[in-house]
Amino acid sequence: MIRPSPNDSDSITVALQALAVSLGDEARASRLLSLTGLTPDDLRHRAAEPAVLVAVLRFLEDHEPDLLAVADMLGIKPQELVAARIALEP
Repeated sequence: MIRPSPNDSDSITVALQALAVSLGDEARASRLLSLTGLTPDDLRHRAAEPAVLVAVLRFLEDHEPDLLAVADMLGIKPQELVAARIALEP
């Protein structure tokens, strides 16, 4: 597993918060699992891995209403979620 650099810690935090908010909405959580191919087991064991976080953030980007809703719930701009994904990509 490739470890993220210390500079990625803010991006990881934003992505983990986005994941938590996404899982808090039953419909969004169901779509997340269905469309990303991630499983609950993946999320339990690999949630902090950049590849998983990138998948979560891409999921949000692919459906603007989700991107906007999650950003609003986190009190950040949608662009911050996009920037976090870019920072975490290999």
